[in-house]
Amino acid sequence: MGLTAGALVLALVLLYLFTSIKIVRQGYQYTIEHFGRFTTVARPGFNFYPAFFYRVGRKVNMMEQVIDIPGQEIITKDNAMVAVDGVVFFQVLDAAKAAYEVSELYVAILQLTTTNLRTVMGSMDLDETLSKRDEINARLLVVVDHATAAWGVKITRVEVKDIRPPADIVNAMGRQMKAEREKRANILEAEGSRASEILRAEGQKQSKILEAEGRREAAFRDAEGRERAAQAEAKATELVSIAIEQGSAQSLNYFIAQKYVEAVGKFATSPNAKTILFPVEATQLIGTLGGIGELAKTAFGNEQPTPPKPATPPARFKGPFEQGDT
Repeated sequence: MGLTAGALVLALVLLYLFTSIKIVRQGYQYTIEHFGRFTTVARPGFNFYPAFFYRVGRKVNMMEQVIDIPGQEIITKDNAMVAVDGVVFFQVLDAAKAAYEVSELYVAILQLTTTNLRTVMGSMDLDETLSKRDEINARLLVVVDHATAAWGVKITRVEVKDIRPPADIVNAMGRQMKAEREKRANILEAEGSRASEILRAEGQKQSKILEAEGRREAAFRDAEGRERAAQAEAKATELVSIAIEQGSAQSLNYFIAQKYVEAVGKFATSPNAKTILFPVEATQLIGTLGGIGELAKTAFGNEQPTPPKPATPPARFKGPFEQGDT
């Protein structure tokens, strides 16, 4: 009888010890209550709290967690209806506050994020909500994190997953984008045509400048040639004048003969002359050429020039009604 009672007491003691041992898994913390009042937090590992006097109040997950924000309809600042959904990442930093400062922590975070999402996106235009997601996420993160700090919770990230405008707005945006792209294409085409015209005008300008410079250079060269010819002519005239002053008529004869031959040559090369009419008699031209020959002999052979024979006048034929010797 005594042995049975001792075994029963031993079993009760062992049972009490086992119920007093609290094994906390990694990533969790347990709140310990003493007769219903929070006293301490049991950390991961082995913990011993006498049964009946202490009990586990809440098992708090200390790992980073995610809550999915269900899709909802939001009216933007310009009265456009959009469907939005997102996610919230958070982590409990103080197990006691998360357990006793708020009831239903997950529901509270979800409702707080949804309300602030409506507030933030409702203060923006549709174009801003579609193009400024980073700004929306940052504003939500600041607001929600500040509100949950009293609960011992840290909001690590708030992300808007999808924004879905109505179908008619999507079609209007598509037409607007098409018109904008066509406008850009027309502008680029006009700018290309303008650049092409400018380059073509620049080319024509350079061509005219080079052509004018060429004409100016040619005129300068022609003037220079005429100037040199005039200088040579003046020099020759001066030499002839000096020779005449010294009493030599040979230079004068040579000068006159040269001019005479040049004048006759111009008659021969005239493009409009069909018949050449000499203004002097042919015998006089022959006599002039003979004089030139005498001048050349004098110049190269140091011989005395022989005066040219007077030209014999051509025989004159009498008419049928004239009298005289035949």
